[in-house]
Amino acid sequence: MTILTEHAVAGIEDRPNGNLKQLIALDVDGTLVDHDGHMSPAVRGAAQAVVQAGHEVIIATGRSLGATLPIIELIGLDRGYAVCCNGGVILRLDPALEDGYEVIHRETFDPAPALTALRKRLPVAKYALEDAQGRFLSTERFQDASFGVEAIPVDFREMLQAEAVRVVVFSSENTSDDFTQAIAGIGLSGVTYSVGWTAWLDIAAAGVTKASALERLRGALGWDAARTIAVGDGRNDVEMLSWAARGVAMGQAPDEVRAVADEVTGTVEDDGVAAVLLNVLQGR
Repeated sequence: MTILTEHAVAGIEDRPNGNLKQLIALDVDGTLVDHDGHMSPAVRGAAQAVVQAGHEVIIATGRSLGATLPIIELIGLDRGYAVCCNGGVILRLDPALEDGYEVIHRETFDPAPALTALRKRLPVAKYALEDAQGRFLSTERFQDASFGVEAIPVDFREMLQAEAVRVVVFSSENTSDDFTQAIAGIGLSGVTYSVGWTAWLDIAAAGVTKASALERLRGALGWDAARTIAVGDGRNDVEMLSWAARGVAMGQAPDEVRAVADEVTGTVEDDGVAAVLLNVLQGR
């Protein structure tokens, strides 16, 4: 699907892109919400305030579409754009649309080589896949809130035939280090991947990250690269924090995430992202 048609960016000349406005990319889990999925009143209020002030706020998350929409609603974002599936899906938000949004871009890939190689290394892991229609296919009754829909149980061989936007691998019997070693041993090619806090692996098409999707939007919307801010806490935020002119790591972020950031704010429990957004509102 072609990204950002003339219709998709219609009216952009009316959007605030002045000297004082920023394009602000915000991660969700561990940034806007805690690890129980709760958004504090302070964070919600600060996010709503920057939206109302006319900054270009873009949710940039590993979550799939259905799990991203409630966050968009919570912060009062009804116009603009959102990045889901670690860059694999881009939404345009507009209350005039039938559902209030439309998918303007999907990046798909053949998951079979990665899935086959990982299955050999991590035989006890659970596997799930988001296909080009937005459905989730899963093995071992694998469900997760980040899917946004109920996964359809399938045989692993059927999963190999699908066209994927996102592949998720999870194991309660392995550690994140086990996953990192498995990936190193396999030498995955043709895909982009990130290992989460626990034994959780997200895989997207080659070259696709939150940063790649955000750069598509930034260029199409005409924002100055110097007016970009990103806040995140996970390994899937590394490229995004490097992409932004001002990359901010959450206080609980791993060392490798903090290392690429320009600054570190408070933890999610301390409403670290709210402090960043309040600084933006104050012109800092």
